[in-house]
Amino acid sequence: MTVTTGPRPGSPGVRGRALVPALASCGTSVSLMNTLPVPMLPRLSEVLHTSPSNASWAVTATLLAAAVCTPISGRLGDMYGKRRVMLWCLSLMVAGSLLCALADSVLVLVVGRALQGTGAGILPLGLSVMRDEVAPERLGRALALMSSSVGLGGALGFPLAAFMAQYVDWHAVYWLATVTSVANLLLVRWCVPASPRATGGRFDHVGAFGLTVVLTLLLLGISRGTEWGWTGPYTLGAFGGAAVIGWVWVHHQLRRPEPLVDLRASVGTSLLATHVAALLVGFSMFALSMILPQILQLSRATGYGSGLSMVSAGFCLAPAGVVMMLLSPRAAGACARWGARSTLGCGAAVMGLGYAAGIPLWGGVWGVVAVSVVVGAGLAFAFAAMPALIVADVRPEQTAAANGLNTLMRSIGMTVSSAVMTEILSRDWDAASVAGAASLVPSAAGFRTAFATAALAAVAAAALTPALRRRRGAGGSPAR
Repeated sequence: MTVTTGPRPGSPGVRGRALVPALASCGTSVSLMNTLPVPMLPRLSEVLHTSPSNASWAVTATLLAAAVCTPISGRLGDMYGKRRVMLWCLSLMVAGSLLCALADSVLVLVVGRALQGTGAGILPLGLSVMRDEVAPERLGRALALMSSSVGLGGALGFPLAAFMAQYVDWHAVYWLATVTSVANLLLVRWCVPASPRATGGRFDHVGAFGLTVVLTLLLLGISRGTEWGWTGPYTLGAFGGAAVIGWVWVHHQLRRPEPLVDLRASVGTSLLATHVAALLVGFSMFALSMILPQILQLSRATGYGSGLSMVSAGFCLAPAGVVMMLLSPRAAGACARWGARSTLGCGAAVMGLGYAAGIPLWGGVWGVVAVSVVVGAGLAFAFAAMPALIVADVRPEQTAAANGLNTLMRSIGMTVSSAVMTEILSRDWDAASVAGAASLVPSAAGFRTAFATAALAAVAAAALTPALRRRRGAGGSPAR
């Protein structure tokens, strides 16, 4: 049964006007959490007296927690109210950030990073809140802004963390994360009203546990495959366990009257194509942070590196996030005029063109910046289209769960991209003279293959758009 409470969509007042910026701020903060430790990993292994492999769990733990919590928080939000679950997620993110800021061992840091990862559940909940509270004529623009905020956080996180890692104690990064998490918690508490729709019902604890195990095994196998060996017993065991438990979990979900994930709805409509497109777009998006920083920081002696510092390389990537934010209103307008389906296809195609332009490794620093800006522009349109397609295809009380599954697919795509790009770039090495000493660096052929792979993923996402159903989109726009 649906319980209706709270204000009507488009509620006036300062709080109503601040709602969309507050939710976009939450999206930026969540994306920022994923990026923060990446430039600091080499330093973390030294200051925490641990191996690089153990230090890398600071990234892996967040990806795992985010993947597990995103669909679960979406379902809980539909059942018990989005505002309540958002506050839970933000509270865990505050606790995790504070734990990281106080960490003096890798174990404490990894636990804190896992708690930070639970904040990823805010993204689908925020999109669902917008559907409940934002007037229909403003909904498309609001969804686009929330989606593009993810790209802004990723683009700003790298230079910010790089600057702090180079000039400030690494704990300062997590003190900053604590402050931003508390600020977002207060913003949500003040701006977000009680959910007008709460379905109630019984939570599927068995399904949640099964999904946790499946995703943990799957993402462990993907993220650790290069280290363990793709045919090694640990990798094969992780993939095999995920397949077996996943098969049992699917049958459990199909038998449940109130499943954690409505698989029939996801497979029986164009939502399936939207989720696969999200996986491919996530794959293509994350390749940007795997390829470009390395090219920018490699020595000029390689013939294709730019020889920049970590901080300078980070600032070269920031314009892509700014472009995403600036283009989000245009992307919303494109969804309204040409439909979300066409917008997704065009955005993914632009991403593919951007990566294809990078294959010759031309233009030095400005060439890399141009590639990142074009890919960022394509992401702005692709990200704006996906929530609009979901809003067009599900009932209001299913919005958070459907967006949660879509965000999960994007996270899986990012994890797969990390593993694939690492494998591509580590498979072919060239000898180069760096600072007067011989050094092995990824070859030009490896970077070209990485660019081509990211381009193919984006083109594949564009090719899926004919499978998306023609329906009315956000704000009455056709999802053609």
